[in-house]
Amino acid sequence: MKTVHTADLCDEFGDEAHVAEAAFVAFGKRRVFGGPVYSISVFEDNTLVKQALESPGNDRVLVVDGGASLRCALLGGNLAQLAATSGWQGLVINGCVRDVHEINAIDIGVRAIGTCPRKSKKQGKGETNATLFFAGVKISPGDYIYVDEDGIVVAERKLVPSS
Repeated sequence: MKTVHTADLCDEFGDEAHVAEAAFVAFGKRRVFGGPVYSISVFEDNTLVKQALESPGNDRVLVVDGGASLRCALLGGNLAQLAATSGWQGLVINGCVRDVHEINAIDIGVRAIGTCPRKSKKQGKGETNATLFFAGVKISPGDYIYVDEDGIVVAERKLVPSS
């Protein structure tokens, strides 16, 4: 993806650029990332996250609504490496991560609301291709998401050309 800055998107596209309100913490080597959204809704169970990351990422961004739970992590070092190997641009998680020392060594972009050393359940519960509502924004499958040091912008269409 061409490097694009969220502030520039807001300036150029105005209300078409929906800004996530929550403060997300940055993890991984990739600080700027974006692409088409693939969405998952889960609660304290990362089975569907792993299943998604096992498929080709095709430069997409996995957006996970974990219900803002701080009681367990939905992503650790092994899954972050799987995401990078499978061709995902990054992940935005309304939940926690763990193995931060491992994630920060991987060429992947990750934003999450915090960390927790406890792993998640493995029951396979949740929904893929879900329309999500968190951090003051609606995120639907096929939307585009742009992430940098300034924040997270969601748009219903691609705002910048590839190159």
